[in-house]
Amino acid sequence: MKAIRFTAAGIAGMAELDMPKLTAGHALVRVRAAGLCHTDIEVLHGRYGEGAFPLVPGHEYAGTVEAVADDVTTVRPGDRVAVDPNIPCGHCAACRKGLTNLCAGLKAYGVTENGGFAEFSLVAVDHLHGIGDLSFDTAALAEPLACVLNGLGAAGVEAAEGAPGTALVFGAGPIGLLLALSLKAKGVGKVAVADISEQRLAFAESLGLEPLVSGSQALAARARGFDFVADATGVARVVEGMIGFTADGGTALVFGVCAPDARISVAPFEIFRRQIRLAGSHSLNRNIPQALDILAQDDGTMARLVSHQLPLSEVLPFVAKAGGDPTTMKVQFSAEAYRRRAGKTVASPFGRTVTHLSR
Repeated sequence: MKAIRFTAAGIAGMAELDMPKLTAGHALVRVRAAGLCHTDIEVLHGRYGEGAFPLVPGHEYAGTVEAVADDVTTVRPGDRVAVDPNIPCGHCAACRKGLTNLCAGLKAYGVTENGGFAEFSLVAVDHLHGIGDLSFDTAALAEPLACVLNGLGAAGVEAAEGAPGTALVFGAGPIGLLLALSLKAKGVGKVAVADISEQRLAFAESLGLEPLVSGSQALAARARGFDFVADATGVARVVEGMIGFTADGGTALVFGVCAPDARISVAPFEIFRRQIRLAGSHSLNRNIPQALDILAQDDGTMARLVSHQLPLSEVLPFVAKAGGDPTTMKVQFSAEAYRRRAGKTVASPFGRTVTHLSR
């Protein structure tokens, strides 16, 4: 089978691998869509995970069950599924508290075990969730959406009754926009997104979000104006400035991944005096089913975050890119791209063209 393979830190390429062999409690999944995440790039360079090379990356994926082990009764060939990539130990202190995403020995498909950037993937059946009639590209958004939901849960944003009245998200990349759209889905009336890219802000506006230019006077005038503020940039100085935009009694969420050695300066007195709540979030925590429910109810807005659907070989260059194209949102491997690569094209949200793949 064809796969993207990380052979050592910083070295990625295409490979022809043997088909995975079925083992007890597992299913062989034919991957139909798999999304690229910045975490994959961190894994490639040995900055995240255990440096478990060689490795097939990809932790955001969905497909169809091709075969199951003899002891499996919960899924069967032909089932359409999404994958929960996290593999907790189940018995450490964090797992006992229900915080499986903080497991002391956490492993994950695409990080420590072969993942979804391959034609087939071997997955434990208790990590598979039915997707109904969701398209595979939409179902592959369940993992990043579940990460967002975990963050909103950590910040206390759970239901419409308790939702903040106003929210601001720094970063109009795919994760920032998914976070902003999730806030709207949770009942937040007014959601703004701040970024330096005019193209990304225009796209955010087309999704029904309020665009604000980072560093602008218009944004500065909104100081202390948001009940909920989140960072999705991973830039320490942005995180440092979040408190200034958080309303008294509001919440600030650190969601973007800053460098481990990054430090910020925050006045404890301001947090105390204004009763600001600070929250942090890491990965997803058993909420793939909730994410799939939201995607099933969505009107297709979240699916617009997928800007590229490509064969594996054309996903590979995106893994190695050092800089980001502001017109690029979620890049996905699509199994359909192999046989429909010469299909008709449609305009992307940014005026570019992408291969159209039938669902």
